[in-house]
Amino acid sequence: MEFEYDWLTLGRHRIRLRSTKGFPTETMRTAVEVIRLAIDSNMSARARLVEVVFRQESAYEIAVGTTFADDRLCAPQLEAAIATVLGLQPAQITIFVTVVTQEEVDLHFGVYERMLAEKLGVVPLIQ
Repeated sequence: MEFEYDWLTLGRHRIRLRSTKGFPTETMRTAVEVIRLAIDSNMSARARLVEVVFRQESAYEIAVGTTFADDRLCAPQLEAAIATVLGLQPAQITIFVTVVTQEEVDLHFGVYERMLAEKLGVVPLIQ
């Protein structure tokens, strides 16, 4: 059994939490809520927070999936804003935005989030 993963549902986001230090902590969950709020407020309605990875050096890697290519443009500003709110250096926050076409995913609630997670490699494909 692996203890470095956990799943969290916040609104329309189904997020896999992963910590290289062990099981995700309450501090990480609080950081994920801040990250989700930033994404909901600044990216398109199609953007979904898919995975947050906490590294040993107190760095966060954030995977976002979307069908709207312009969501990539706001990632650098969000990195700086999230780092400021969490009291980190901007280099400690990295946001990876993966854009898929609408033909690649089903836009129904639940299915869309799962298909984005599959496209980003967060979860294995359902056979």
